[in-house]
Amino acid sequence: MSDEYSEQEVEVPGLTIGISGPARKSLAHRLISLGLRLHGARTHYIRPGSRVAVALLDGLVLSGGTHVHPERYGQEPQVTANYDRKRDATDQSLLEQAEAIGIPVLGICRGAQFINVFHGGSLCQNVTPLRVNTRHRPLLLPLQTVRLVTPSRLEQAMRSPVIGANRIHSQTIKRLGRNLRVTAVDNDYFVQAIESTEGQWLTGIQWHPEYLLYHGGHRRIFGQFVEAARRFKLARLEPKDGDT
Repeated sequence: MSDEYSEQEVEVPGLTIGISGPARKSLAHRLISLGLRLHGARTHYIRPGSRVAVALLDGLVLSGGTHVHPERYGQEPQVTANYDRKRDATDQSLLEQAEAIGIPVLGICRGAQFINVFHGGSLCQNVTPLRVNTRHRPLLLPLQTVRLVTPSRLEQAMRSPVIGANRIHSQTIKRLGRNLRVTAVDNDYFVQAIESTEGQWLTGIQWHPEYLLYHGGHRRIFGQFVEAARRFKLARLEPKDGDT
């Protein structure tokens, strides 16, 4: 890896990022934790059904996993899939708290889709038969071409308008949710990234940067997010006018 870590900002004591995931941690969740810890954050894993006071966190990651149940965007299941309603309910509660407080949020794959659904958008339940310019097969290596919107947070992190990314998903964003904008698409123009148009730092990406930590641009996604959490924490520590 590069020497960027020798030039990190001074760590803010107690900078803690919550990672929402399934009941059982996978390699992906351990790599997400690694990606955050590389930039000075501590992590707290949140399982379905956990009651977490988001106000005690400095940032929130909604990780990948099972499909969001279609009932949340007004559809019936059109594909055979595993659903986790308890996790859906947990992520709903976490996002409600996070957006009320304004803490930074990063959604990865399912997490990006859940953010979109939370904002009133919908999902395409099966993109496989709709692909024309790309073959639909799982890719852990960054062999998918993704085009980034300029300017955007993601483009600042990746430092390029065209990047390589992996692809594990079979669903994608269909109707965009409120107060969101598209910041990346693939060669079939399926949405690959979104961000908030409001004041909150909120970004969703469709691929899995945790599997690409050997690449500087994908590491910087985590670094950018941790820096946003650091700024949010410091802002909360600043005395308000009239405080003694």
